[in-house]
Amino acid sequence: MMGLLGKKIGMTSIFDEQGRQTPVTVIEVEPSEVLFTKTKEKNGYSALQLGIGERKNVTKNKPKKAFIREIRLRENPAYKKGDFIGIDLFQVGDYLDTTGISKGKGFQGGVKRWHWRGGDKSHGSMHHRAVGSIGASSFPSRVHKGKTMPGHMGCDKKTIQNLKIVKIDKENKLMFVKGSVPGSNNAYLILKEALKKPKKEVKK
Repeated sequence: MMGLLGKKIGMTSIFDEQGRQTPVTVIEVEPSEVLFTKTKEKNGYSALQLGIGERKNVTKNKPKKAFIREIRLRENPAYKKGDFIGIDLFQVGDYLDTTGISKGKGFQGGVKRWHWRGGDKSHGSMHHRAVGSIGASSFPSRVHKGKTMPGHMGCDKKTIQNLKIVKIDKENKLMFVKGSVPGSNNAYLILKEALKKPKKEVKK
């Protein structure tokens, strides 16, 4: 399973020859530098450590690359330290699994965080969006595990599977994938070959 690192630029729409609109996410894919290689014989598994971007105010104990991640492989890597993997790794029509950190939304209540129905909206009700009861009293005298509650929302590692590449601009190092990806604009992403085979598209 080969992969690359990229940066989310934003979302837009493109139109095909029949005039059909497709929402796409634009991803900047600059060449990823191979920083380290791992093999099954030496490390027990195969992987590449990739890095992109330049970190500002580099100190002795900090890496120069702004974003560093490890990509696991099925076989021992054919690349070596110092090589670069570019946008040519993928082609139009390929499917990707895209991993990133979702947007942070701060502390949120249960209605927004877990889509609670909420209380009555009628006159006199004093329980519109409050939590209410969270468990029995005498038995079991505790809150059951997994109870949905208000709390911090967002800033989670998310993976969106089977995003189709609809366009590649090699000159500007841009990749256009169908649909949305996790994270805000300028957020870094991990782009890997789709693990699951996508369902066949229905031709209109």
